Amino acid sequence: MDSRRSAGKARSKARPKARSRSRAARSSASPKARPVRLLAGGNPQIAKADGDAPVQAYIAAMPGWKREVGRRIDALVVRNVPNVRKAVRWNSPFYGIEGQGWFLGVHSFTSYVKLAFFRGASLRPVPPGPSKSKDVRYLDIREGDELDEAQMGKWMKQAAALPGWIP
Repeated sequence: MDSRRSAGKARSKARPKARSRSRAARSSASPKARPVRLLAGGNPQIAKADGDAPVQAYIAAMPGWKREVGRRIDALVVRNVPNVRKAVRWNSPFYGIEGQGWFLGVHSFTSYVKLAFFRGASLRPVPPGPSKSKDVRYLDIREGDELDEAQMGKWMKQAAALPGWIP
């Protein structure tokens, strides 16, 4: 038998190295939660998940003045759309109706928070921000802007009543 071959066999019978704990085991063993990573423009990186908890984690991680805007938007949706479905997709909160799709997405940029009404072209009045998509309309909220909560609530109610966006 070739000496290289026998050396290889000897190694294969050797006791394997102890493996370190998995990433999940290491992170769950730590008493401190890891800080949320902010992506370009200060958008929080939150894993894809359904429910209120990931949306609240996203809002809590929004930097500076945007956090309060996120809280106000979330409260407006909950107040105006009974039984709203929440999720985080593509590092953004989404709001929808079960079985109908998503009607609103929120995204944090460097100098503004963008609301995407996925069927915004059907809303009255039409939200001001144009899109490359004929159906989508945007509303950009910048620091210091007054939120017209009455109008935003009307848009949310209208949007929730329409068939939503299904990716």
